[in-house]
Amino acid sequence: MRSSIRLIDSAANRAIEAARVLEDVARFCVDDLALTHGYKALRHDLVTSLAALPAGIREAHRDLAGDVGTTIEGTHEGSRATIAATVAANGSRLVEALRSLEEGVKLLPPSTVQWSAIESLRYRAYTLNAQLVLCVKSSSGGQWRVCLLLTQSLCQLHPMDVLRCALEAGADCIQVREKEMGTAQLVAHTRAVVEAAHRTGAAVIVNDRVDVALAAGADGVHLGASDLSVHEARRIAGRALLIGATSHNAAHARAAIESGADSCGVGAMFASSVKPQQRPAGPQWMAEFVSLWPSTAHLAIGGITPQNASQLRAVGCLGVAVSTCVCSSPDPAAQVAALREIFA
Repeated sequence: MRSSIRLIDSAANRAIEAARVLEDVARFCVDDLALTHGYKALRHDLVTSLAALPAGIREAHRDLAGDVGTTIEGTHEGSRATIAATVAANGSRLVEALRSLEEGVKLLPPSTVQWSAIESLRYRAYTLNAQLVLCVKSSSGGQWRVCLLLTQSLCQLHPMDVLRCALEAGADCIQVREKEMGTAQLVAHTRAVVEAAHRTGAAVIVNDRVDVALAAGADGVHLGASDLSVHEARRIAGRALLIGATSHNAAHARAAIESGADSCGVGAMFASSVKPQQRPAGPQWMAEFVSLWPSTAHLAIGGITPQNASQLRAVGCLGVAVSTCVCSSPDPAAQVAALREIFA
């Protein structure tokens, strides 16, 4: 009995705390009345359900000094790069805590807390979280520091191991770049990337495919010169997706930004094995972009490595998108960590 009450108390506290954080994001960061009310109502309904427990029993079984998990922290627990990362972390915490709570109350006599009531709250949380994620996406694009262009054919290690290493080392955006993969396989692959990346608060962008990005729950899409226009993509996705566009010169960048692009891929900076036909524009193009559009999120692209990235940082670049130097490395984490240090 004691262990089940401790489980219930801990899970309930985590759920209530996470719901309050999400309520405050909905209230103060997104200004959404319906979501603010939804999270507040969920908190109150959870407290009401737990009122069926004997008064004081949770407090009587609480043992912080004897809790073996108080000193364990996740890799990214001490930092949140964006509001989206805060939503991702607390959204996961809320539904995970409710699931743990649901299992805990099943250990109690049936006449106490109804596990089905907790299950219902968990389903409500899933819906609220999905809506808040969309609101956060539409309100902020964010400036990423290190974006990994994940391409299976370039990976020396298993692609999911490359992904894991990159995320653990601090990659805050993953772009799924698989031009030869069939649609069904690409959707499944992207969903797996989304699941892994969102646990760390990293965003996921799909190369070219608006349909795949929407179907897989990705954060955005990146469009090349031969893809849909930014305007056409926005008509399909609305504000559900962040939209980035490749900009090889000032005319490209101006057209993309005026069409509503959230960010620009600025390149090519250096010669690239991924696109050997693309003539490098060099760091001077990055310097020009930053001077013309200082408030537009950007990622320098093309042949970037930890050895030459400092040239870009020196001219005002705030983030890079890399592929070969990470995917083809036997130590992807070291490559990402070195880039993160440059763009910290």
